[in-house]
Amino acid sequence: MPQFIIERNVPAASQLTDAEIRELSLKSLEVLRKLGPEILWIQSFVCDDKIYCIYFAPDERLIREHGRMAGAPVDRVEAVRRLIDPSDF
Repeated sequence: MPQFIIERNVPAASQLTDAEIRELSLKSLEVLRKLGPEILWIQSFVCDDKIYCIYFAPDERLIREHGRMAGAPVDRVEAVRRLIDPSDF
């Protein structure tokens, strides 16, 4: 299944409390259950003013639908074309 990186502009994202992160995450998981097994959240990276998320999904449309339903911004979506890591070398 294709892998995507989602960029979400979230002002002061790094200052969100654990409770706020939990609430956002639970809402996302609720929407994922509604959308079915075609979309899968792998992990997210919280930065100063952005959150970057890794998802598996059949297409960008489903990524954007998840964001709309979850109330999470989807400012940019990039399909991963190749994955490399140090063990490749």
